[in-house]
Amino acid sequence: MKFIHLSDLHLGKRVNEFSMIEDQEYILKKILGVIDEEKPDGILIAGDVYDKAIPSAEAIEMFDDFLVSLAKRKIEVFIISGNHDSAERLAFGNRLMDTSGVHFSPAYNGKVEPFFLEDAHGVVGVYMLPFIKPAHVRQFYPDEEIVTYTDAARVAVEQMHIDSNQRNILIAHQFVTGAQRSDSEELSVGGVDNVDASVFEGFDYVALGHIHGPQNIGSERIRYCGTPLKYSFSEANHKKSVTVIELLEKGNFQVRTIPLAPKRNMVELKGTYAELTMKSFYENTTYREDYVHVILTDEDDIPDAISKLRSVYHNIMKLDYDNKRTRHVAHIGTSGEAEKKSPLTLFEELYTKQNGVEMMEEQKEFMLQLIEEIWEDK
Repeated sequence: MKFIHLSDLHLGKRVNEFSMIEDQEYILKKILGVIDEEKPDGILIAGDVYDKAIPSAEAIEMFDDFLVSLAKRKIEVFIISGNHDSAERLAFGNRLMDTSGVHFSPAYNGKVEPFFLEDAHGVVGVYMLPFIKPAHVRQFYPDEEIVTYTDAARVAVEQMHIDSNQRNILIAHQFVTGAQRSDSEELSVGGVDNVDASVFEGFDYVALGHIHGPQNIGSERIRYCGTPLKYSFSEANHKKSVTVIELLEKGNFQVRTIPLAPKRNMVELKGTYAELTMKSFYENTTYREDYVHVILTDEDDIPDAISKLRSVYHNIMKLDYDNKRTRHVAHIGTSGEAEKKSPLTLFEELYTKQNGVEMMEEQKEFMLQLIEEIWEDK
């Protein structure tokens, strides 16, 4: 049985005040072309369909067109909400749409009802787990110890009671420990939202969303497919793609990727103003229409540089300098060490400095619970 794994469409997104609608319409048509070639049995969309909980009308219309195109192809579509989506809004009308083969996960209600597909090798159970926080799960299972995101995911999965004798797929939208993040993702300080990969042990394939760079976690069995488009310059070197999964008999599967070429690439160009404005530098490239981050190495600022550069690079998004002055300011201005520490570690250090003793375990547990509640209210 063949599936195509997508995630993090972020429809309606703006990057550095540039609307990505035109680029998103283009890439969705490219994805439909891949679907026509591959003829999958199902499409797995692992959250963050929209970029905002209340998406724009044009973003909704674009996704509606995409779903109608999939429904016309008689393909089963499975969609969960991500942290950027409103689970309730995204799932509106899900019971009506089930009949057309388009399945939305409802907001988490303490149980996940699977959909079953069948081929020559038997049954495949598809489980859709929307983005969850500990508080989402704790309200349905108050007797369980649910403090961390790993606890929440573990309990949610345990309550699915999956049949390990058949093939099972999970669609989830969480940050699994070990994944490499990029700047366009919504981060929590110090990895409060980490989920250990061990909670997904019972599944033949875990289709993950949330992380924008395509990558496996431990093995091909647990995978982020990544975004179909680049949404920050930290993703400039990413190779965007569609992930194709083929489930054969139990325990045997294949994963491969199909590259996606965007309407406009996102690139970083570094050099002096004179170098970057030489025709020989850009004439045989797509740079003039790409989304560009220019990093000038001139020691003196170029007057009205961004306006001048825009006459060459029509979609310049960002301009920075890298010279002796900026490197000196960066050196004395930031250490970056605090960003690498968890909120609990930072509070422990503050407590020790103020009181001259380390926190007791009971105090640490109380602080961890308080930190978790603060993050859930964000």
